[in-house]
This record gives sequence, C-alpha cells and structure tokens, in this order.
Amino acid sequence: MFSEKQRHALIASIAIAALAYLGISLWSGWRDVLDAFIRVGIDGFALALALSFVNYTLRFGRWQMYLQRLGHPMPPRPSAMIYLSGFALTTTPGKAGEMLRGVFLRHRGMPYMESTAAFLSERLSDLVAIVLLCLFGASVLPSGGWVIAVGVFAVIGPLFVLSRWHWLRAIEQRFDQPQSRLARAGHHLARLLLVARRCHTPMLLLTTTVLSVIAWSAEAWAFHLVLHWLGFDPPIAFAFAVYALAMLAGALSFLPGGLGGSEVVMIGLLLWAGMGEAEATAATVVTRLATLWFAVILGVLALIFGQRELSPTAITEPSA
Repeated sequence: MFSEKQRHALIASIAIAALAYLGISLWSGWRDVLDAFIRVGIDGFALALALSFVNYTLRFGRWQMYLQRLGHPMPPRPSAMIYLSGFALTTTPGKAGEMLRGVFLRHRGMPYMESTAAFLSERLSDLVAIVLLCLFGASVLPSGGWVIAVGVFAVIGPLFVLSRWHWLRAIEQRFDQPQSRLARAGHHLARLLLVARRCHTPMLLLTTTVLSVIAWSAEAWAFHLVLHWLGFDPPIAFAFAVYALAMLAGALSFLPGGLGGSEVVMIGLLLWAGMGEAEATAATVVTRLATLWFAVILGVLALIFGQRELSPTAITEPSA
C-alpha cells in the first residue's frame, strides 16, 4: 500500500504531467483554444463533462459485473473509490496503471490474478466497443481501414483464444511445475486467461458489449457537440468514427493514455473534412480535457478523498 509520502508524490507527478500536456497543447495556439472554450461556454463544457461521466458510470457498472462474476462483489461506495483511483494513472502506456486497483482490491481479499483478469476483460470490452463505433462510420473515413483492420484482429484474436479453454487448460497443466522463466510465464498467462474466461460467457459478453458501446458513444456524442458549438457540422457518423478511430489509434500506439497518437489522428481527420487548423486543434484539446483529463482528475480526487476506502485497514466487507 502507498505511504502518505508516496501518495503525494504520485499526485504531484500526475499534476506535472497534466500541466505539461496543457502547456504543449496551448504553446502554438492558446488564443484559439481560449476562444474555443468561450464559444463552447460553461454550459457546453459542463454537458461534455456530464457525458464523460456517463461513460465512467456505465463502465463502473460493467466493472461491478466482472467483480460479481469473479466471486468478489463489493458495495458501490468502496468499489467506486477503488475504480476511480485507477483513472489517476490513465496516462500510462496501455492504461496499465489502472491496475493500481488490484493493489487496493488485494487488501479486500481479491487476488491479483482475478483483479488482473477483470482489468484485461475491461480493456477487451472497450476495444470491442471502439471497433464497432469505427465500423459505424467506416464509409465516411478517408484511410483508416488498416487501423480498423488491426483493431478487428486485436478483438477477434483474444476472443478466439479465450474460447479455446482446452488449449489453455493443457498449457496450464503442461507447465504445472515450470522450470524456466518462459514456462512460468506461460503457466501464469494460461491461468490468467482461464480466470478471464469467466467474464466472457455469452450473456455477460453481450451485456458488457452493449454497456461499452453506449458508454463510448456518450463521449463520442460530446465530441460531436464540441464540433457543432465551434461551427462545424459533419455527419454524426463521421464524428463518432473520428473519435473512435482516434481512441483506437491511441490504444494501439501504447503511448501513455494515447497521448499524441489520438490527437494527431483526430486533428488530421478534422482537417481532411475541411475544418480549419486552429478550430481542429482547439476542438481536440477541449475534447481531450473533457474526457481523458477529466478522468485523471476524478482519479486524483478518489486518491485524496477516498483514503478510508483505499486504506489497508479498511473494514473488509463480506465478498459473498
């Protein structure tokens, strides 16, 4: 568990990263971004934040389903604090920092193997939803076909492996007493995927996919509204596809939080569609502040104000 000093250092590092991102984003066009905020207005930005919060709420509901399926149901309040705390490290490569939740869940009796399985199931569910949103507007995208193809493969591959339980069981048993690091890695990976399979039964997979599509559609809708408020009105399918493709490119880049990759794709596609460079940059910065960095802020607040729920001395609720 983090000490108070480590917690403060973590929060300070996140704040520095956020300020650096904001500084770089505004370096060449802070007046345009400021003008964009004025045109969007307080009410508009609040609505964008609300739609982002819808995204996080639905994904939290999905998380609760995974915990329930893995045999570790938790009351909403402590579970929400643990879930939100992971957002503080959203800007890590592949969002791997969100596995911070596993540290807090371990103190409540959930093994790392199972919390990691829930995390991987989350990422796969997000990927499925984003690929589906990309396909929704694929016909209006200029040249995102190869990125979508990679995304489709990234979805089909893991789902196929998860469906081959007898392969996974054979690997686990074959390396039951592994002698090398590679064999141990194969053994642990097979065990992890066998645990994750419990989160991918047909009905649960259908339910979580629907939740994920609605959740990410909420943020895509916020992006569409930002474009509208800035005087640019492309078809809604285009706005959804641009947002989803930008998220997909950022995820496949494995850059921290998709930083750089998502922004380049988003701005590039908006320029291709005829939006001015200043407006495209401003729309991207406003959208990312209302989505990615809003999540980071919620995570930091959870770390600050959720110490009771995150503490290893917290009372452990029954897990059944």
